[in-house]
Amino acid sequence: MTANLDPDPLTAMRLLLVEDDRDAAEYLRKAFREAGHVVDLAADGEVGLALALDGKYDVMVVDRMLPVRDGLSLVTELRGRGHTTPVLILSALGQVDDRVQGLRAGGDDYLPKPYAFTELLARVEALSRRGVAQGAETVYKVADLELDRLAHRVARGGKEIPLQPREFRLLEYLLRHAGQVVTRTMLLENVWDYHFDPQTNVIDVHVSRLRSKIDKGFDVPLIHTVRGAGYMVRAGAA
Repeated sequence: MTANLDPDPLTAMRLLLVEDDRDAAEYLRKAFREAGHVVDLAADGEVGLALALDGKYDVMVVDRMLPVRDGLSLVTELRGRGHTTPVLILSALGQVDDRVQGLRAGGDDYLPKPYAFTELLARVEALSRRGVAQGAETVYKVADLELDRLAHRVARGGKEIPLQPREFRLLEYLLRHAGQVVTRTMLLENVWDYHFDPQTNVIDVHVSRLRSKIDKGFDVPLIHTVRGAGYMVRAGAA
């Protein structure tokens, strides 16, 4: 059995994988996870576009042939809206004209199937480095709370707050979705990598610990519980 290791917040990438083949998607998610990264999944192009516009990802891996909206249309729409997240396109169509079409649609790289995961990982990591070099956002702020992904630093009111790796990931995920309700399922899948509810209070315990570090001693709470829905980070009442 493979150990469920926590990604290193210093090197972990946030990836969006848009793939309609469930087996392939789960295989890639597991493989990226074992390599120390975090993956959100979308099973069609329309959902993938919504996640891409809503979230902050280091790299997107997009299958070309997708239901509802195909991969090239997704990338073209994303670029048309000014989003610069690096995109690697996966496709069974591997001729030169196919690759050129994918790159002209706005893709940053194009990998024909079948492929070795080691090559896919290397290409994704290279795209991530390119994105950071071009000034991709790595700092999240809400009110006087700031999280710096690259420095692995959290501070509020200018005072540094030490966090455990899981707490760092939890806060980063909440901050990425600041102003939005983050459900229990979203946290289980994206922070704990569970695809089921283990029927424990693990989330409640970690949120409580995080709240005691982030909000204790400050007049304005930032981590809010939304009854019957989940949690939200925002300045002021939820």
